[in-house]
Amino acid sequence: MSNAVSNLAELLHSMHPVLNRDVYAFVSLPGGSVPDRVEPIATFRENEGLTLIVEERQASDARLPVLFRAAWITLTVHSDLQAVGPTAAVATTCHDHLFVPVESASQAIAVLRTLQERAGSNPGTA
Repeated sequence: MSNAVSNLAELLHSMHPVLNRDVYAFVSLPGGSVPDRVEPIATFRENEGLTLIVEERQASDARLPVLFRAAWITLTVHSDLQAVGPTAAVATTCHDHLFVPVESASQAIAVLRTLQERAGSNPGTA
């Protein structure tokens, strides 16, 4: 990953938070099988069952109980996954993804942009 960003200040400065369209739902399926016509954004297999992140409209159409309604923010920066912490060390994605309460999406984008601006003006202090 020679083009990846590993310095935290550079990472913050080069990230570009993008708010994805739609509302996303976290749902849990104790049986662990994904219903037809449901296309998960992500899945987590846990002892209690399978947790999915899906478009809210898919969850509604499939009559899945929604545990959490979220806005999806993608940080469009290719980071050096080895350099940003233990979770990232096992991740295999090119972008970071945040799911925040849907009612907090605008505030989350504003905070991320402020971090980005501050890192750009003070590259050695992030």
